[in-house]
Parts: sequence; C-alpha cells; structure tokens
Amino acid sequence: MTHMFFILTVTLYGCATAAYLACLLRTSPALTLWASRLLKLGFTAHLLSTIHLASMIKYLPLTNMQESLSFFSLAVVGGFIFFERKYKVTTLGSFVVPIALLMLIASSSLHAGVRQLPPILQSNWFWFHASLAFISYASFTIAAGVDVMYLIQRRFLKTKHFGALFQKLPSLETMDEISYRCLTVGFPLLTVAIISGAIWSEQAMGSYWVWDHKQTWSLIIWFIYAALLHGRLTIGWRGKRAAILSIFGFIVVLFTFLAMEHSIIW
Repeated sequence: MTHMFFILTVTLYGCATAAYLACLLRTSPALTLWASRLLKLGFTAHLLSTIHLASMIKYLPLTNMQESLSFFSLAVVGGFIFFERKYKVTTLGSFVVPIALLMLIASSSLHAGVRQLPPILQSNWFWFHASLAFISYASFTIAAGVDVMYLIQRRFLKTKHFGALFQKLPSLETMDEISYRCLTVGFPLLTVAIISGAIWSEQAMGSYWVWDHKQTWSLIIWFIYAALLHGRLTIGWRGKRAAILSIFGFIVVLFTFLAMEHSIIW
C-alpha cells in the first residue's frame, strides 16, 4: 500500500507541476484551480504514504536519505499549500512544486529497506530534532523560491519589461512579505532543532557538541539566517540584498543535506 500511495503521489505531483508551469504561460481560473487541487490530492497521498510507512516500520521515516528526501518534499508541499491559500500566489507553485517533485523522484531512485534502528537513533530527542529541522528547511526552500521570483520581477521593473510573466508575478511587497514570514517560521524552528540536537548528542555520545560535519554546517546555516533576520529587523534589509542572501542560505542548506548524506541527520 505504501508503494501504491507513493506512485500516486509522484503522478499527482507531476501533473500539478505541469499545471503550475502552464500557469506561467496561460493563466485561467480553471487551470489555477486544477493545479491547486492536484497538489492537495498529491499531498494527501504523500501524507498517507508516510503514515502507512511509519506504521509498518514503527518509527518516523527520517533515518536515511530516501526517507529524508521524501519527508523534505512533504514539508515543502505542505508549507507551499499554506502560503498559496493565505497569499493567493499561484505562480509560486511554478518555482516550488518542481523542487518537491524532484526530491520525491530522487528518493524513489534510492533503495533502503526496513532495518533495525541503531541505539543512537532510538531517542525521542532525535525525532523531535529531525522533524523541526526539515520543517525549517522547507520554510527556507519556499523563501528561496519567492526570492527568485522577486529578483525576476525586480529585473522586469528595472528594464521596464512589462510582459506576460510580469503580469503574473505578485508584487515585490507581497513577495518580500512571504519571504520574511518564511524566515520568521524557519529560523526559530532551526534554532530549536539545533538545541534539541545538542541534547540528543549529549544523550547518545556524551557531549553536547562534537563538531562533526553535520553540526558545523548546521551552525553555519544558523548564522546565515541569523544575519538575514538581524539585517531585516535592525538595519532594514529589504529587496535584492535580502533575496540574494536567502537564496545563498538555501544553497548551503541543500549542500549540507545532500553532501552529508552519509552522516547521521543533524
């Protein structure tokens, strides 16, 4: 049943991706509605697949690269659905949903059977830490998608190129607000994830901080987004500078997630 739900999820996400990309070329109420419906159906199937897998293996599927990519994709889609409903930004799906689809396809290319969890992962602190980390990463992913749109729209305004795509993109103010909201959600969650990860590390290895690759790069990510949030709140960073730093932070998140795949999740 898990496999059936997974195939259904990939199919629905693929159709939703095509619909959202089509919205960049031709916007219509019917197309927008179907794109949203397909994505919500895909999210439901994805959630059911995750729940069914968790019930089979008796733990939250976050302990290997295959499971992590799938959960990352689930968190990204869930976050996007929230922001799409709140801000009515259909075109954001053209930049975010394909990322979620690629993550899911990548997870399907990996093989990881049911295994006995090592003692180091048999801790409630691990599950708490890992869940929050992925939700924060999903927030940063959505922020990066919004900021790519922001830079494109800003370029259109600067060159006075008011074509069809310009008309479909949200205003700079709306995109800046969404990016900021993602930051105010993602950064606190990342902070709590790092703290809970340190507690887990102390329980599992006898030290709150061992300076392995995962911990070090997680701290680097924290400083990048701390600098971005500090700049927004105290210096008044807006626009291009904040967008570029947000995209850079997302690149570092991806590097940390993909390059450290053989390490224990941090």
